[in-house]
Amino acid sequence: MADAVEAVVVSGMRARADTLWTIAACTIALAPVPASAEEGFDTEHIFGFMIGSDVGNVGEREFQTETTGRFGKGGGNYRALGHEVEIEIVPLPNFRIEVGGTATLHDITGVPDIDDRRQFNFQGLSLDLRYRLLDRERAPFGMTVAAETHGDRIDEVSGAKGRMYGTDFTLAFDRELIPNFAIGALNLIYQPEWTRFEVSGLSEKSSTIGAAFAGMVRVSPNVLLGGEIRYFRQYEGISLGEFSGQALFVGPTAYFQLSGQSRLTLSWSMQAWGRPAGSGANLDLVNFERHQARLVFGINF
Repeated sequence: MADAVEAVVVSGMRARADTLWTIAACTIALAPVPASAEEGFDTEHIFGFMIGSDVGNVGEREFQTETTGRFGKGGGNYRALGHEVEIEIVPLPNFRIEVGGTATLHDITGVPDIDDRRQFNFQGLSLDLRYRLLDRERAPFGMTVAAETHGDRIDEVSGAKGRMYGTDFTLAFDRELIPNFAIGALNLIYQPEWTRFEVSGLSEKSSTIGAAFAGMVRVSPNVLLGGEIRYFRQYEGISLGEFSGQALFVGPTAYFQLSGQSRLTLSWSMQAWGRPAGSGANLDLVNFERHQARLVFGINF
């Protein structure tokens, strides 16, 4: 009986994941469009996998859902879907707090070095703190430092149970290239991680560094289109020990201001080049995925 219930749950989640983009497109088509848009850019949410330097105004409160899909490994079938629910507040000038919880769905079959599994689980909790150091309206560019700490009970890659802790440190820069038309952003990233698996008892430490660039242009008062380029290098140990692999991701991003209070961001990235340590391969499908996709919906309240 338990197996049947689990199969129904997983089947339903997979169906929802497959129709995610269709639902998003329908939402965009049917949503009311505000009569006018604000001048300039609010870069807090316009990017998919990156962040901007804006953090919101004092007193702002937002509810946000972020769905991230990761697809394709070195063999077999690999699908991982994470859905995070977040609450954001801005209690002080230039300072933003976000708390969130994540649930994950894994569908893995025949992937080297990863156990087969089909499961849906609550993954863990996160706390994201951001402080804006420079406001681009008063400085040549905007600059924000961010630290997102997470504690998980499910490994986001393999779906294995355990204890996972880490912090994603990001230094974000952005600048309007053409006023109210084009903007560029740069992120510098450091991600140390510590993992202890429940079944094997093994502990692992790893770290990732990266740099990412995005460009967005305004194609209508409430629509921005652009792309993101992200490069990562992964190492064993939290202090950048032995090199494990590297990957370059590229892909488009679209931002839609659905109404005065709601917004939607769609982003997709494909691994264009990569190489695991000790290999001559043109892709690193050991440490990274072949495709990544993200849908973010937010509303002010």
